Amino acid sequence: MENNNLENINDDVCEVFDSHDEAVARVKERMLAEDEYSDLSEFFKIFGNPTRLKIISLLCVDDLCVCDISEALGLNQTTVSNQLRILRANNIVKYQKEGKMARYSLTDLHIEMIYKVGLEHILE
Repeated sequence: MENNNLENINDDVCEVFDSHDEAVARVKERMLAEDEYSDLSEFFKIFGNPTRLKIISLLCVDDLCVCDISEALGLNQTTVSNQLRILRANNIVKYQKEGKMARYSLTDLHIEMIYKVGLEHILE
């Protein structure tokens, strides 16, 4: 079976180089500045940690305090707090003090949409 993969190794490459100038011009017009691609890359790195993704998944369902998140994930509060700090620093979650408790929520619907679209994609 591996031989079939090796035989077709160049099937996904153009056999001649003849770019389509109009298509290239159209897509180049819509490209972002280099620093915007860097910022976007850093944003997506936040979603590259399973614990942070679990926290996001919980907060898609309900606003929770650190104790609730720790209990739901079976993790200690220090671990959860460290991940929440990263999420907060990157504007993924926010918190509101309620007496001695801090209740966390997603900053906006975009975060939930990104999570759900990614999940839908991998479950296809």
